[in-house]
Amino acid sequence: MANANADKAFNYNLDYRSLNLREHPELYRVGKGEQGVLLVEPYKSEILPYWKFKTPEIARESSEKIYELFLSYKGNGDFIGMDMARKFLQMGYTRSRRYANHRTGQKYDGPVPADQKGRSGAHGRDQLPRDEDPVKAESARIFYGKYLQAREDADYKRMKKEWQEKYG
Repeated sequence: MANANADKAFNYNLDYRSLNLREHPELYRVGKGEQGVLLVEPYKSEILPYWKFKTPEIARESSEKIYELFLSYKGNGDFIGMDMARKFLQMGYTRSRRYANHRTGQKYDGPVPADQKGRSGAHGRDQLPRDEDPVKAESARIFYGKYLQAREDADYKRMKKEWQEKYG
């Protein structure tokens, strides 16, 4: 029998360019963290245009709009949409934090090995030194607050549990 945790992992082998997960929700997997955030359609195309974090004002407007989408998906009983909005809020936090720590946005020294593109982690590369940008740090705090609102939403938690019980 397959490893139970492997069944819950995000499936990177699907053809997301031609797959509409609203039409085939049974294929969606929550995965860990932000997995699949820039793949899953039509949600990526619905949310990505609002995802911005250059300044705290832009981050506030962006995170509020994405959270509105989260609530809209919730109102429609669309767990995948809720989870994708949650992932974009989380990614707003992590990317803002990365730019707060590293002005160029590059966390590691050297190029990503070809076989590791699209995956997170250092893959044997050294981490670059940090420098704190207070503007990006504030953007990160703004996104983090909205991310927590989504992640801790009682309906989201219930729907996530139901989803995982039904689809793995």
